Amino acid sequence: MVQLADADIITREVLSWEGIHIFHHPLSSCSQKLRIFLNLKSIEWQSHVVDLQNKQNLSPWYLGINPRGLVPTLVHDGAVHIESNDILVYLEQIFPAPRLIPVGMENQMTELLRHEDDLHLDLRTLSFKFVFAPHGPPKSEEDLKRYATAGSGTVQGRRDAAKDEQIAFWQQFITGVGISDDVARQSVQKFHTEFAELERRLADRPYLLGTNLTVLDIAWFIYANRLLLAGYPMMRLHPHLALWFQRMHQRPEFAKEVALPPPAEQHFAEIRRAHAMAGKTLEQIAGL
Repeated sequence: MVQLADADIITREVLSWEGIHIFHHPLSSCSQKLRIFLNLKSIEWQSHVVDLQNKQNLSPWYLGINPRGLVPTLVHDGAVHIESNDILVYLEQIFPAPRLIPVGMENQMTELLRHEDDLHLDLRTLSFKFVFAPHGPPKSEEDLKRYATAGSGTVQGRRDAAKDEQIAFWQQFITGVGISDDVARQSVQKFHTEFAELERRLADRPYLLGTNLTVLDIAWFIYANRLLLAGYPMMRLHPHLALWFQRMHQRPEFAKEVALPPPAEQHFAEIRRAHAMAGKTLEQIAGL
């Protein structure tokens, strides 16, 4: 459980906040996952939108409560929690109804969510290759220097190596390497393997763990949504998974959190058209 230690927190004012405060962004996959969970639980919370486009997550104030500069962040009665899956597990303990982690499956669910989280950088790789497709480096050298030096740099009192991983991801754009077709292909293959397993699970059950919706469904719904935006041919390759996704998407608790503002929807459609004209779609690069 990633709850920050007192020494990790530089922005001290949040320590006196009461209630549930969520720092998030509309298009952040991890933020979407948490908001769906909050909807299903009918949990009241105070919203703090972090402007990722203008790099508010790299500000000293925000790095003072999340040394990794990621969203979401939870502040609950002055305690600061980072990492979306840990936040879900924590809130399930505080608000057990309706139950989204079956009784007796707490440890197994933690492992299943950790396995899902292992694909997070692959999700980001495919997002920036096929969905966002920025023309230049998303973050400058100056941004990364500020990112590296602001905040405590520690999580639970220890130097945070995860920050180095984040910096390395953004640095590849500055050096001109970017995301190669080979790297993208490897990430697609990982999802293809995982989706094939989900397809097997869903062949004889409505949800990933059986007859009841769980946080695992929420987590994989978000990944499936992003891969569909990237152009992954889900219905052709995994029809049970595609129908499961459609059922989830029909629920307002899910649909409203992944709905795209019209300008973003148009922009992403233009990117997909450009990739198609260049013969560089996800399907073509991955050979699916």
